[in-house]
Amino acid sequence: MQFLRRLFGEKDRMDQESSNVYLIVGLGNPGRDYRLTRHNIGFMAIDALAASLGCKLTKVQFKAIVGSAQLGNRKIILAKPQTFMNLSGQAVSSLMHFYRIPVDHLMVMNDDLDLPLGTIRIRPSGGSAGQKGMESIIERLGTQEFARLRLGIGRPPGQMDAKDYVLQSFSNPESEMLKAVLDRAVDAIKTYIDGGLDAAMNKFNGKLE
Repeated sequence: MQFLRRLFGEKDRMDQESSNVYLIVGLGNPGRDYRLTRHNIGFMAIDALAASLGCKLTKVQFKAIVGSAQLGNRKIILAKPQTFMNLSGQAVSSLMHFYRIPVDHLMVMNDDLDLPLGTIRIRPSGGSAGQKGMESIIERLGTQEFARLRLGIGRPPGQMDAKDYVLQSFSNPESEMLKAVLDRAVDAIKTYIDGGLDAAMNKFNGKLE
């Protein structure tokens, strides 16, 4: 009986610990050539969040660059998958399994062509909207029921191909708006962890004034 109490006590402790852990993922492509491109705004948002939390992204784990931080009594795992965009699900599924993170404690941040720069949109679930990293995560997890924060990058001008557009760097005139939207994303993630998804959606969905 004493052994069983210890066994179930350990399980309860691990379940309680996992319920206080969140995984925040930013999507992008690894490498210097992609660092400042529109497609990497998810990586930029993770870097901004890490800086705000005093977190160092120095650990390489499960094909991702990873860091951890505390917000109140909650542990936050921050991750930038390093597999290139269309294989992002490999890192996300492995990290979730290793840290025993429930799917409702996952938030994925990615670029969105259908939203103008300066707009973020938080949703509790949904499809990939053609975003290859999101497609990979949905496929590996076997569910669409996880939160996502979409960061608008706008549509390509004229007849420019979307694939070329997303791999361009943000222009100098866009840099001020980019900084403001990354700050907004950081505040939205903190609100999500502190106050829940509905609070974050109600406060932050929409375009910067």
